[in-house]
Amino acid sequence: MGLVYGYDIYLRPRNVARALANLAELAPPAHGNPPLELTLPGGDQLVLPFTSHFKSEPVDCSTSSTLELDTSIMFDADDVLREHAETDGPELEADGRIHIGYVYATIRFESFLHPGYASVECWAATSGMSRLFARSANIRKVFTDLTAASGGVCCLFDTGDGGPEQVCWLNGETTHDMVSGPRFPDRRALVATWSDPDR
Repeated sequence: MGLVYGYDIYLRPRNVARALANLAELAPPAHGNPPLELTLPGGDQLVLPFTSHFKSEPVDCSTSSTLELDTSIMFDADDVLREHAETDGPELEADGRIHIGYVYATIRFESFLHPGYASVECWAATSGMSRLFARSANIRKVFTDLTAASGGVCCLFDTGDGGPEQVCWLNGETTHDMVSGPRFPDRRALVATWSDPDR
């Protein structure tokens, strides 16, 4: 099995619709799939330029614990992404951006770390994309900006192998702390810094 790196965003459940709308704004302007109609727990309805399990039929999550999306995301090109475009990636767009996909997004309406918080977990589809996720400052910035714009409390870079995650964004600030590091000896210590999800 190859590398499976991702960014995990933690946010209050009431902010999931905003996070998905913000994620949709990062999609390439032209896509070949019909829009995906989505109903979230609580009744919020969205139309997204993505698929779920590679299908475009309406998805009702009102009684589900998770939602799976197949996305493509536009990133401003930095040196890492320009090199990728020159070797084996898609060409740069005229505006200097590059689209990366598929990025698989798993939305958990009750996250593993805290049941009062939801999570949006965005995973690279290939080992090559995982390396881009690890090396590109602009990819990291997109996910930390998405966390901030969506009212998230935390963004983790996760290597998916059980190793310690890196805390990229926490309670309004960028950071480079490691879970299992001095500041956060474990996940419980990290979650203890999050505010009450009901506020």
